[in-house]
Formats: sequence, C-alpha cells, structure tokens
Amino acid sequence: MKSHVRVAVIGGGVVGASVLYHLTKLGWTEVVLIERSELTSGSTWHAAGGFHTLNADTNMAALQGYTIKLYRELEQISGQACGLHHVGGITLATTPERMDYLKAERAKHQYMGLQTEIIGPDEIRKLSPITHTDGVIGGLYDPLDGHLDPYGTTHAYAIAAKKQGAEVYLHTHVSALNPRSDGSWEIITNKGSIIAEHVVNAAGLWAREVGRMVGIELPLHPMEHQYLVTDDIPEVYNHASELPHVMDPAGESYLRQEGRGLVIGFYEQRCDPWAVGETSWDFGHELLPNQLDRISESLEFACQRYPVLARAGIKTIINGPFTFAPDGNPLVGPVGGLRNFWSACAVMAGFSQGGGVGLTLAEWMIEGEPTRDVFAMDVARFGRFATRAYTRRKVTENYQKRFSISFPNEERPAGRPLHTTPMYPIWQEQGAVFGQGYGLEHVNYFAREGEPRYETPTFMRSNAFDTVGEECRNVRHNVGINEIHNFSKFLVTGAKARDWLDGMMAGKLPEIGRLSLSPLLSPKGRIIGDFTISCLGDNHFQLTASYGAQAYHQRWFEQHLPESGVELSNISLQRLGFQIAGPNARTLLSKITNIDLSTAALPFMGVRQGEVGLCDAIVQRVSYTGDQGYEIYVDNSQQLALYAALSEAGQAFNLKPFGMRAMMSLRLEKSFGSWLREFKPDYTPLETGLSRFVAYNKPVDFIGKAAVLAEKAHGVKRKLTTLIVDTNDADVHGDEPIWHQGKIVGSVTSGGYAHWAQQSVAIGFLPPELIQAGTEVEIELLGNQRPAKVITEALFDPQLIYLRA
Repeated sequence: MKSHVRVAVIGGGVVGASVLYHLTKLGWTEVVLIERSELTSGSTWHAAGGFHTLNADTNMAALQGYTIKLYRELEQISGQACGLHHVGGITLATTPERMDYLKAERAKHQYMGLQTEIIGPDEIRKLSPITHTDGVIGGLYDPLDGHLDPYGTTHAYAIAAKKQGAEVYLHTHVSALNPRSDGSWEIITNKGSIIAEHVVNAAGLWAREVGRMVGIELPLHPMEHQYLVTDDIPEVYNHASELPHVMDPAGESYLRQEGRGLVIGFYEQRCDPWAVGETSWDFGHELLPNQLDRISESLEFACQRYPVLARAGIKTIINGPFTFAPDGNPLVGPVGGLRNFWSACAVMAGFSQGGGVGLTLAEWMIEGEPTRDVFAMDVARFGRFATRAYTRRKVTENYQKRFSISFPNEERPAGRPLHTTPMYPIWQEQGAVFGQGYGLEHVNYFAREGEPRYETPTFMRSNAFDTVGEECRNVRHNVGINEIHNFSKFLVTGAKARDWLDGMMAGKLPEIGRLSLSPLLSPKGRIIGDFTISCLGDNHFQLTASYGAQAYHQRWFEQHLPESGVELSNISLQRLGFQIAGPNARTLLSKITNIDLSTAALPFMGVRQGEVGLCDAIVQRVSYTGDQGYEIYVDNSQQLALYAALSEAGQAFNLKPFGMRAMMSLRLEKSFGSWLREFKPDYTPLETGLSRFVAYNKPVDFIGKAAVLAEKAHGVKRKLTTLIVDTNDADVHGDEPIWHQGKIVGSVTSGGYAHWAQQSVAIGFLPPELIQAGTEVEIELLGNQRPAKVITEALFDPQLIYLRA
C-alpha cells in the first residue's frame, strides 16, 4: 500500500470505480480506491442493473446518456464484459397529464440529440406483447434504455483504471480522516496510514459515516427497495427478441426481462427508511428481510398490466438498501468548509448516472470546473438547513414520488415548513400560498377569499393564474410589497476588501453610495453568479444573489480568500426586508424615511443608509420588477417593525403584497434573466447579454478575464432573446426546443405569462442572425408547434423612463 497518493477514493461500488477510472482517463495516475470489503459490497451487488436517460434536468439526462454510451468503451479498454442489453425502454402514460410530461421530455431530448419518440398503444403492444394496454394513452420509447451486469460493470471500471495506473486496495477499512495543514489528508486504515492530497467520499451506504469522520452531516438516507425475479415464462423466452423495459408510473413499477423470466421492481407508497441512525460497518453482502406486504397492492396492479405475472412463480425476492438525497439526485463536488474533500454519493441510479458522476468529479478536480452546469447534483445545493429529520422525510417523499410527474409549478409538502422569517404568520393571515427554496418558505401568491390555498400542479395555466394577474397589475398601477429574503447576502469588509472583490468579480465595483451588477465567472469564463454589489462604505460591501446558491457561492469565495485583510460573512437570514415597487413607491416611502429620495439625491442604482419608520435601514433604488422601486434591508429583529411602518403608510396608496409568481411574470416584461435559467455555468456573458456588465478593460486580472476577452474577439454562435408566443392555455417553462424552417435552432431558458402586457413570453437562445424584431419561429410546447416572434425591446418601459425617474 502506498504511503502518499494524489487521490484516495473511499468506496468500491460502481460510483467509486467510475471516479477512479475517470481520474486516470483525464491523466492522473497516483490514485487509489479503498474498499472495506470486496468491490460491489454495498448497494451495487444487489442492484437490478437497469439504465435509462430520462431525467427532468437536461444536463443530468445528458450525463446519463454519456454513461450509457461509455460502457462499450469500458469493455474495450478493460477486456471485461459489462453484460450489456440495449433493449430499449417504454414509459407508459395513462393520463393526459402524464402524456403532456412525456411530450415535454421528448421535446427536450430532440435538441439534446437523444432519439426518443412518442408511441401509441398499438406500437407498445408490438414492442412488448406481454403489456396489457387498457387505459394506456401512449408512451415514450427510448432505444438507449437497457440493463447490464452490476458486478461485471464495476470490475470493468476498476480494471480499466488499473491499466491506466490506479491501484485498488480491498479489505481495507477506513477508521479516521485527519486534515493536515497543507490541505492533504491522513487516512487511517486497518492496514496502515495513507497521505492523500484529495479524498473522495464514494462510500455509498456508509457515506454518512465517512462524512461524520470530517464533521459533516451529508443530506442522504438509505431506503429499502424490493424487486422480484420470476421463474421461466413461456411468453418471455419464446419471444423472438429480448423484451424492452417497461416503466408503469401508474403502478409504481419497472419491469424488464431477466433470462427466461422477468424482473419487476416497485417504488411503493408504504416504504421504509433503513438504518435511521447509522449504517453498521458489518453490513455487506446480505439482503434485508422480505416485506411483501408493502408491495401487495402494487403487485396486484402489476398482474393486471402484465397478465403473465399472475401465472409466474417467484424465483427470488430482493430487498436491499439504496441511498437517496432529498431530491433524488446525487451529491457531487467539493464539500464547502473543507479543503480537498470531495463528495460522490447518494447516486441512487448508479448504472444510469455513475459514469457522468465520475466524469464530472474528475473534470472538477483536474480542470477546476466541470464542462457543463451540474448544480442539479452539486452537494452545495443543500446547506445546514437539511437536518437529519428533514432529509429522512424528503427522501421518503422522493421515493414515493419516484414515478410521479414533475410539474413545473409543483411544491411538495414533506419537511415543511422548516425555515421561516418573522413575516410567515402575517403572510399566512393574508392568504399566502407558500413555496420553498433552500429550506426557506416564500410566498408564491396570495389566494383570494374563498379560494383554496393550494396551487394545482399542472403544465397548463394553473388556478393561480387570475390571482397572480391581479398582483402584477397592482404593482404596475399602484404599489406592491414583496419580501426579499430570497436573496443571499454576504458582507465583505477589511482593508483588502475592494482589491479582493475586484479580482473576483468581472464587473466594475461601485463607489460609496452606489450599486453595480456583476457576473461572477469561472476561469473558463462561464457564469457562476449574478451579483448586485452595494458599496456601503470604504471597504464595506454587501453582495446579493440567489438565496439557493449561497452555499455554492460561499464555497467559491472561501476557496479564494486571502490569508488576511478580507472578512466574509454570510448574513442571508440576519438582514431581511422588503421591496416596494410601482408608480407610488417613492411617495409611500417618503412618508416614513429621513432619506432624501429625489432622483438627484438617490438616483437609480443608488444606496443610502438612514431611518425607515423606527428602523435603521439600508435603502437601495433598484427593482427586479422593472418599476420604480426600492429594496429596504434591516436587521431581522426589526423586520416586523419595518412592515408595520410600510403597511400603515401604504394604505393611502393601495399597497398590496405580491408573491414570487407575480415577480417572475413582471421580470419577463423587462426581459430580465434569472439564476439557473438564463444565467448559469452553461452560458457566458456574451451569450446572455451580461457582457454589458463586464469591465473588459479594467486593469485587474479578474477570474475568467482571459476567457471572456477571447470570447469577445471570436464572437458566439447563440444569444439570448425574448419571444412572444401564440398560445392561449399553456406557457413555456424552460428547455422547449425552438424551430425555424423545419430545424431546431435553439431552446427556451424560461418563460410564462406576462400579465400586465397580456402576452405569453419566452426567453431563449437563437443564432445571432435570427435575432431581429419580427423573426418568426416555432416553439414546441407540449408536443405542439406554437408560432413565436422575436422582440428586441422590453414590453414594459423599454426606454427606462419609469425605472430612472
């Protein structure tokens, strides 16, 4: 066993083996895998071995496609068969809503280059004669779906990695991980100690325990999962070719051929979290007691969908644990607050996602960043809010919803409310319908008297449509109030604060009393943040961005902090407040503040500190709605006092609250982008229009400067634009393909209905030559081609008259 290595991967399942292989593939050789028993000794060995590309996140789907296509390469390099069966897969739809979902997914696949297709009941029966199609409307067919041999595939990764310089240590138990002053780790095992520059936690069922060795509690939990293997079935082994997989969401089941019989597994409602406290180190190549009573209803339903099951005997019952994160996606990437410690765990679908996880982590470690936006599986999407109880409840909910439709407006209830602001009970009294982000409750909209406090999940316009419209119109005609806790807030101070920020941010830093907007860029010039920077004093800055990205951004900032001279504080929940927006906003605020609000004293993009009501406040003249407006920040202990002052003064001006649904509608009328929609690591400043906030000529070599200068010199092949869509019952949400003259030329990033303008709006990418006012295209919306037209001016206040007045 080596005494010093570059990377030590802990865990010998398919994910750990994939990470090991991809590290060697990208050029690192001093890498080892440490496994407490044999390869595949956790969840891998008893997995059903299926793989598929279907995922609600397009980049996750692309990585799953990469994983599936990788297996042939692995076989060639390793000489080890993976037992591949590319039989294709069908996902059934028994409701119009499920069919809409499949059509939306198929539309995404088209511009991703995945060859899926919508098929009808006759085609389903032809592909899978054992499937009873009564009640089936249609399905989605994916020729890439299939299954493999978990043991052979894991060993193929390991053999390929060893051929490329890696080593594998079996029967080596890690008992402690000790950080060293140089950022490396001392790994204590039963066979001695190893010093590793980097440690990867790919420990699967034991990932929680490995995390606890370094003082973190990872948000994941194992769940029991059962599937059955049948005896031989004549209708199966007499079929001319191997049967395709069939996923039946209505029956919470998946089915595939296994030799001369079938495998059928269930994501049942009566499910059980496993190992609630911890996973025993002694657990390994054993199964859990059968719990057939849990799946009795699902099995009965399956026998109706596949009548051959009712006549088949059961050969084997598999009940084993798999780990899940609260949202079902993996936990991957550098762990914030620790140096050179990486996560590659909670990969529930290891044979669909393992290759993509390995590639992503290897790119991150070796090249400094992944090649695509992987926030959907970044460990930083969860923070300390994800308690053990929250994680367990969300994991249970996710397991139960494994085959449920992912509606764009759906808010799932488990683990809520967890974090709230002081305004929560007041908003409740006013009829609030809440959503949540990063564990924090926020108002989506305010239900009118007599309306249910629930937004029906749908791909169409929801029951909140008219109510949200009223909120939007009141902002445009009078004045609205909205809580601004959905922003993260960082305080940056110290003698070197300005110099440090100047090197971090691509934009120009503001002077005292001013704001600026700036992208935060990766070294390759990709957008990793969209910040408002407020200069409150000499070397005293407040940074605001997306609340849900705060752990992501804090990790980045901490990785680049100097040894001295800069103090960084996350004050996201310590500094709260409201925005007020609309033509009466200035008049209202002037009644209760000692700050001069005239345009000369507080112009657009200005910031002042003073009194608002009884509170000491920071007032910024800026509004995401595009109206004349203000953001008002106070200490969280003063938020209720601030609301009382604004509410009382606002009675004379028809002040009404509005929620996030209205906010996202209003910003469309200004073509304002949104984090993880228009602005994310897949895109660059010149592509998105954020180039106008990049200070290309500032003398500081800010992160990403060389990349964006090169981009500016060479130009780009796509740019964001806004389109008006001809539709009357449904609006785009994101990822819909854009067609022009029979070809896919772009895709939608986000959209919705702009209530004040009374237009359905989409924002998306098109080739620059098509971005001219009036260019006609089509957007594929729920399987239908809808006419759309490019606009080049904002629908509201295109000359910025109201915004700057």
